[in-house]
Amino acid sequence: QVQLVESGGGSVQAGGSLRLSCAVSGDTYGSGRMAWFRQAPGKEREGVAVISTGVGNIRYDDSVRDRFTISQDNAKNTAYLQMDNLKLEDTAKYYCAEGQGHSLLWWTLPTKYTYWGQGIQVTVSS
Repeated sequence: QVQLVESGGGSVQAGGSLRLSCAVSGDTYGSGRMAWFRQAPGKEREGVAVISTGVGNIRYDDSVRDRFTISQDNAKNTAYLQMDNLKLEDTAKYYCAEGQGHSLLWWTLPTKYTYWGQGIQVTVSS
């Protein structure tokens, strides 16, 4: 059974940093793509960043480009999301997701992912 477990969320002031981790178990890490999504109250779930686990290709949503960094440690079956210069509008519940295949086409569509973590809250205050 594949499980994704997020950690590292919390509360931070605007301009601060957090690093989210997503540990994957029960699957062969490196055979697909890992993504981070977020969902704020009353809004749709949106793709933040994605990495193809075997090739290392990366994409970001424009709203986080140059502030967030997605990375991975294949030996630990873990993906990370380093979030710097956090803004109030980054407040949301963040989810990691795993999809099959290395293609990053349509990577922002939640339906392209098979497994999801339970989500972790990130709150940015002024």
